[in-house]
Amino acid sequence: MSTIRIPAGAQATLRQMAAESARPMQDIAAEAIEAYRRQQILERTNAVYATMRGAPDVRAEELEERAVWDVTLNDGLGQA
Repeated sequence: MSTIRIPAGAQATLRQMAAESARPMQDIAAEAIEAYRRQQILERTNAVYATMRGAPDVRAEELEERAVWDVTLNDGLGQA
């Protein structure tokens, strides 16, 4: 475990959230960090796709690769 300093307002909010949910502040903080990490991944991914939309050759290459992988959707898995 490590100690970090956060603004008093953030600590008060964290304390209130912990009290309302009857959960430890550490758990709520850890979940918030994970949610932020996931948000950052999605934002970076969206930025890459936005860049690809502006580059037709790159977009065409991505669609071609996707078509190659799409054949695996019919590989019989999940069928009884």
